Amino acid sequence: MRSIIETYEVGAGRVREVLAVEGRIEAPNWAPSGDWLLVNGEGRLYRVPLASPALLPVETGAAVSCNNDHGISPDGRTIILSSHHEGAGSQVYVMPVEGGEPVKVSPDSPSWWHGVSPDGRVLAYVAARGGSRVIDVHTLVPGEEEKRLTNGEGHCDGPDFSADGARIYYNCDRTGHAQIWVMAADGSGQRQLFADDQVNWFPHPSPDGRHLVYLAYPPGTTGHPADLPVALVLCDPEGGNRRRVREFIGGQGTINVPSWAPDGSAFAYVRYEP
Repeated sequence: MRSIIETYEVGAGRVREVLAVEGRIEAPNWAPSGDWLLVNGEGRLYRVPLASPALLPVETGAAVSCNNDHGISPDGRTIILSSHHEGAGSQVYVMPVEGGEPVKVSPDSPSWWHGVSPDGRVLAYVAARGGSRVIDVHTLVPGEEEKRLTNGEGHCDGPDFSADGARIYYNCDRTGHAQIWVMAADGSGQRQLFADDQVNWFPHPSPDGRHLVYLAYPPGTTGHPADLPVALVLCDPEGGNRRRVREFIGGQGTINVPSWAPDGSAFAYVRYEP
């Protein structure tokens, strides 16, 4: 397996290859400073400087089973990560951006982080609770009780905040297969943006509020597997003007987490060469 980290510049439609490596690297976040990416591979996190791309290990203490649900706080000071190193399923942790010992913030497992509000206060994640296998969207202010925003209407995943923090985008299969949905940040007003035959995952609104990018699987795909012919689709925040801007082999690991440049001009992703 070969992983190719790339960026897509929205205005010019220009693709830049950042780094190609052997093995599976996943889920780039673009740092708020604009000059590096955060990725994961084989249970660890890595920093990728854009000026001189390479995989630079991030010290994560006991968290040596990190998955591809990680990110960086808007102020650039904190890494939020998901790991299952405690043996009870994935949990959400925070630690200094320089690395260190992670502190658990999720109240139970399994929990997978996906978004943070623009002010850095609220974490959005998905979780299964009470012995159920159904995945729902939750939010949490660390130190307070979690809030469940969806209630078993289908498998929900990939929650990410809008630029103003007022809405949360996510994907859900409650109407038959995974489509893109949006709701108010308190869980009210849930609605599907559009309907098509593609299996659509991981919507990410741009920081400038102008665009939404998501991952489109072929019709009939179950879940969000790796190594399929997929597309990255760009549209406006209401799901209009959809266009497939990149097509390649990918899926799991391509764009699971927020990956926009801080000015909204470009986004990062990973494609694969099996």
